[in-house]
Amino acid sequence: MHRSKLLRNIRNFTILIVSSIFFINFAYAKDELIVYTAVEADELAMFEQEFEADYPNIDLQWGARDSTGIITAKLLAEKNNPQADIVWGLAATSLVLLANEGYFQGYAPKGLEMLEPKYSDPTMDPPLWVGQRAWIASICFNTVEAEKHSLPMPTSWQDLTDPVYQGHVVMPNPNSSGTGFLDVSSWLQMWGEEEGWKFMDGLHENIAWYTHSGSKPCKQAAAGEIPVGVSFAYRGAKLKNQGAPVEVIAPSEGVGWDLEAFGIVQGTKNLAAAQALADWSVTRKANEIYNREYAVVAMPGVAQEVENFPPDLLEKMIDNDFAWAAANRQRILAEWQNRYGAKSEPKS
Repeated sequence: MHRSKLLRNIRNFTILIVSSIFFINFAYAKDELIVYTAVEADELAMFEQEFEADYPNIDLQWGARDSTGIITAKLLAEKNNPQADIVWGLAATSLVLLANEGYFQGYAPKGLEMLEPKYSDPTMDPPLWVGQRAWIASICFNTVEAEKHSLPMPTSWQDLTDPVYQGHVVMPNPNSSGTGFLDVSSWLQMWGEEEGWKFMDGLHENIAWYTHSGSKPCKQAAAGEIPVGVSFAYRGAKLKNQGAPVEVIAPSEGVGWDLEAFGIVQGTKNLAAAQALADWSVTRKANEIYNREYAVVAMPGVAQEVENFPPDLLEKMIDNDFAWAAANRQRILAEWQNRYGAKSEPKS
């Protein structure tokens, strides 16, 4: 009898321990949120740390991180079986395109009314996408390499068609890079189709190669691999702040730009966690983090001057038509690839 009672007590104690472990694990289990993003890779750890400090029950999983064009293509390929819970930090032009495909469900994050209205979806209430911060086209110019080749400092886009720059310019392929697409889209919007393509024909004569990353032309210019890189201001300013011999130039005709933005994927099984990230992303704290290295953020009154951004950059931002860019994206990319794609670097 004593032996039977002892065995019963051991069994009950074991059940209690196992149940307790299960309860503890359940209580502390995190919601995994699958995020697709085109945010620069060197920023992701910082964003993850800041968000999870405020939402310790959510585990951010960067399900896919790549250049804008590649992430956009992946999302379109997965349209009938989405793998992401939320798309976060992707170009607004891509989000408009995806929204037109029924990819997102509307959500008004808490505090949305504090943001600049023009930086969110103007077509739906609640919005299908919400903007975070803008990245802006610029030229990265290596002064040391330029001196070696006797190259003048360009002040305009048209300067880059001068034969003196032949073989000394790189820019992103718009089929891969959101920066490349905002460049092409802005030139067509500024000058019209005929003059825009004519400009790109002239520019192509001077292009050494096209990259598949928007930041790479500036990185290559900073490293002395090429004198002139068509890129965006954030990367140029960051590299100059680190001591690279680059000047960050806002061309006189105007500069293209796009918004990093987010949208919650239709039918996500992790809706509450996705909404939490959306809520966090429009807070003042998040906007102050965006402003550490980007000069334009969605919340008015937050942005402070960013070191080594061109002083006149914001005034030169064009009146960007996101709807036009999204509607014409595939046609523009196909035309660009047909004309200029042969000079692209191989994809890694």
